[in-house]
Amino acid sequence: MEEFNNYFKSAFTVDNVIFGFDNGDLKVLLIKRGEEPYTGKWALPGYFVYPNEDLDTAANRILEELTSIKNVYLEQVKTFGAVNRHPFGRVITVAFFSLIKISHYNLQPASIAKKAQWHSVSKIGDLAFDHNEILAACLNRLKWLVRTRPVGFELLPPKFTLTELQHLYESILETELDKRNFRKKILSMNLLIDLEESQEGVAHRPARLYKFDKEKYKQFLAEGFNFEVKESKKKETQKTLSRKKQLQANP
Repeated sequence: MEEFNNYFKSAFTVDNVIFGFDNGDLKVLLIKRGEEPYTGKWALPGYFVYPNEDLDTAANRILEELTSIKNVYLEQVKTFGAVNRHPFGRVITVAFFSLIKISHYNLQPASIAKKAQWHSVSKIGDLAFDHNEILAACLNRLKWLVRTRPVGFELLPPKFTLTELQHLYESILETELDKRNFRKKILSMNLLIDLEESQEGVAHRPARLYKFDKEKYKQFLAEGFNFEVKESKKKETQKTLSRKKQLQANP
């Protein structure tokens, strides 16, 4: 049996990519590490899996231990196994991700987490280990989900405007969507219920408020759909100009 010894010298970790939406901005939860390696560096909430523990249990336990967040749905996205991804030895990690309402959770960092804080996805710096790569993989997964399943119930308040919903999709897809096209598409799906109410206490013209039809939402979650919306003309023009410049530079 000695010929198998080297195969049992790898460690396993889980890393959680927790997305939230706040004030028109897609955010991800990070911790500031209080342990080597990368002490003081921002990282995804993750740690080692116990020898007698399955991956799903480990992901939930570690998220709660480091941030106090619990009872959230975590979905496996990808396994990362580069030989030198951890400076202390061979460590294979499994990435999980989730979408939550930021306002529903009070962060309380503990264990190796000196801090736990929400960061704008568009302003993420250099993270510990290969966590930038893990975050990118989970963001790509989220972008795919936006196009095949309804996203928003987990991130938006119970009552929201069509503009808020569009800003959510634009934040995830990292592009500007055509307003008319987006509204036509989303309303044609009969996924929203018009509350026949308007915003209150706003400086601009009050917008109509909507909520998700829970039953229709569950149906779309189970069956999926194709949600492709045109980008705005402004965005399309910018891309066209960019392509023209590339052709001019490389005739």
